This record gives sequence, C-alpha cells and structure tokens, in this order.
Amino acid sequence: MLDKHKVKRHSHPGRGGRAISHPKGRQLDTEAQDKIRLILSDTPRARDMLIEFLHLIQDKFGCLSADHLVALADEMKLSLAEIYEVATFYAHFDVITETEDKPPPITVRVCDSVTCQMLGAEKLISALINQKEKKYRVLRAPCMGACDKGPAISIGPCQIAPASPEQALNAANGKAISPKTPKYQNFETYSSDGGYELLKSCLSGAFTPEKIISVLKDSNLKGLGGAGFPAGQKWEFVRSEPQPRMMAVNADEGEPGTFKDRWFLEREPHRILEGLLVAAWAVEAEKIYFYLRDEYPQIRELLLKELAKIENAGIVK
Repeated sequence: MLDKHKVKRHSHPGRGGRAISHPKGRQLDTEAQDKIRLILSDTPRARDMLIEFLHLIQDKFGCLSADHLVALADEMKLSLAEIYEVATFYAHFDVITETEDKPPPITVRVCDSVTCQMLGAEKLISALINQKEKKYRVLRAPCMGACDKGPAISIGPCQIAPASPEQALNAANGKAISPKTPKYQNFETYSSDGGYELLKSCLSGAFTPEKIISVLKDSNLKGLGGAGFPAGQKWEFVRSEPQPRMMAVNADEGEPGTFKDRWFLEREPHRILEGLLVAAWAVEAEKIYFYLRDEYPQIRELLLKELAKIENAGIVK
C-alpha cells in the first residue's frame, strides 16, 4: 500500500488535466520485504524490539542495507528517519547505501578511548592495519566498558581485553572466539546466603512501600547521575505519578573510565536484580526495561539464565 505521506503532486498535468501523483522517497522492495519478514518471523512488531530486529538483520547479512531498512520501517510502521536514527547511533551497526560495498565478513573494532589509548590502542591498530593481504577491516570504536583491562577490541559480539597484537591478529584472521561467561554468584548461592528475603517480605506484606521509601530516605542515599538527587525522594515522586509506571535500568555506561555496572553484573547480578524488583514493587512499576549495552554479551547470557531461575522459583511472575 502506498504511503500517502510519500506522495507529492507535481505541476505537470496528466490525462484530463489532473496532476499526476508520484511516490517520493525510498521505495519498498518486495524481495527485501520477504527477507525481512522471514527474519522477524512471527515476533510482534513492537517499537521496543527495534534494536533487536536491527541485530537480527546485521547478523544475517553482515550490514544494514537501505532496502532492508525500508522494509523494516514498513513492517514496524515507523518512519524511515526513526529507523536510521537508531541504526546510525550505535557503532556496531554497519549502515550502507546503494552505492557502498558490503563490508568484509570480519570487522575488528579497536577502542580508542582515552583509557585504551593510554594502554596501547595505537599499537594494536598499527599491527592490524599493517598486515598484508588482510581479509578484515579495522575501525576505531568508542569506549567498550573495559577501561580496567584495556586495550580492548571487539569482533562481532565478542570482546578481547586486554588484547595483545598477537591476540588481535589471531582473532582477526578467523580464529574462533566467543563471549566468555565470567564466574559469578548464581541464584542458588545468592538465595542460600539470604538473597531475595527482602523482596519476599515486601511481597508478603511484611513491609509497605511507604516503609521501604522511608528507610531509603533516612539512609540519605543519593543518585550518582551528576545531580546527587536523594533516591528516596525520587521513588516517592515516581509513586505519586499516575499509572501506568515503567522502570528503566540503565547499564550502558559509555563514558571512558566507567565500568562499575559491568563489574557488579559480572560478579553479583542478583544484588542488582533484587534491588530493581524491590524498587519496582515500591513504586508499583508494571514493567522493567533492562538496557544493556551491546559490548556486554556475556552479561546478557548470564542475566537471561538467572532471570529464568527467578521466574521458575516463583518469586516473581
């Protein structure tokens, strides 16, 4: 179906003296549409799935071509500008135009943030670029959240940090690497140490939201986002807002020198998970969105695994 917003009337007359309508902008390619529909399958075309859909397309074709993005916009009923805005914001997506060649199968992204520069990023870049007959490309990339162990590189969803020139070259030349799940405190260990008892007390009625918020206010805990706003007061404000209420957990930390979220999530993820569940209960948030940056695939794997355990234990539904 032709989008009426992509039609513009031209001044030259058609049959009977009426202006002729011509479609404007990029046109939907039916072959690309079929491919995108096959990739997305029967997954609901919800707006909050946009990044996941972009990942699926990138993983399948190695890039995000113009015709595929047009098809995705049509499937999701979003404007093409919205699709491009998200796709071009993140360094790990390769958006190409009709005149650009598809990138090589392997892309080595080298973090060139201040920290990694101090720890030898330029030596890595030089070693990778100066290789003869290389079948990969090298790109400079923003902070990867590995500031405590740089210099860092990423190939697809896999990160190596610290990466020596030899490790970088081996990985770039096709030596298989995969995200390594760190050793962490799992659900069983956390629960045996008294974990989730606070959440259970809240859900059973032993505490009221007002009591929890009061304790938080008395603790004088403040946010670390820059303003130092009292956390308890913020929870109180949120709870007073009309429903529905949503919660967003931001584990992006893209600023150089910031890796605290990764540090705790790799070691004690359930402290964070119980905390956010208590917070959601206290402010009566209906949904929790956990925003995790693409450079932390190992954390995504462990979170999916541990969240399933929480649900299976019947703690939350």
